[in-house]
Amino acid sequence: MTHSPLYLADPQQRQQAQAWAEQLQLTLSDTPPTQGCYLLVNAQGLGLALAEEPKVAPVQVDLVGGRLAHRRQFGGGRGQAVAKACGLKAGISPRILDATAGLLSDAFVLASLGAEVWALERHPWVAALGQDAYQRASTHQDAELASILARLRLFQGQASQRLAELSQDLQAEVIYLDPMFPASKKSAQVKKEMRLFHHLVGQDEDADLLLEMALDCASHRVVVKRPRHAPYLMQRAPQIELTGQANRFDIYSLKKLTRDAHS
Repeated sequence: MTHSPLYLADPQQRQQAQAWAEQLQLTLSDTPPTQGCYLLVNAQGLGLALAEEPKVAPVQVDLVGGRLAHRRQFGGGRGQAVAKACGLKAGISPRILDATAGLLSDAFVLASLGAEVWALERHPWVAALGQDAYQRASTHQDAELASILARLRLFQGQASQRLAELSQDLQAEVIYLDPMFPASKKSAQVKKEMRLFHHLVGQDEDADLLLEMALDCASHRVVVKRPRHAPYLMQRAPQIELTGQANRFDIYSLKKLTRDAHS
């Protein structure tokens, strides 16, 4: 095991915490560290915290309630930007490889709208947050939620190493990239998740390479989520842009998505 601690914030969760410590090769501790990012286990599950910001609640993924539940019910369905960008429409539910899955927000939304989604996350701690949420969600007696989880599969590893393999196994029609944005100068306005992520994983230095690989692997389109005014990856302009207030989706169209038996 490494010297990085996994803080047991709730003594009643010791068995769960021990399992995560073994999987992630961390040492289990009854006291939180005094500096840096760390994982913890409390009554809500696995969380990510920053010692320098003790008053900020830990980041935890919730696939059942919270923001994702609200987005599921009131987010606009297939009319929302990420769904349009990935080509979801009546009769078309593409197979999507989300190669930079993060906290699973977009992957879960796309799966909730009917797409088969394979979600790949490079950092083992971040991937574990998603895995923990998936496990907790799977215990709920909810048929709709169960059908969403059945369309969503989680993987951990470097996209630059696993993208070709997974896209071939999935026969991915769409590859979705949401590379980590550079740190904002307006740090006070940055969401807590992004502050923690920048401490933990930095930015995706291989984003240009991922786009190049994705263009070789996707059968129908590649979608890249970017800050609204950010330069194009590879300095390559997409065929289509969907622009919102803060972000935009760059769509590289390779072939028209059509109705299929799996939709």
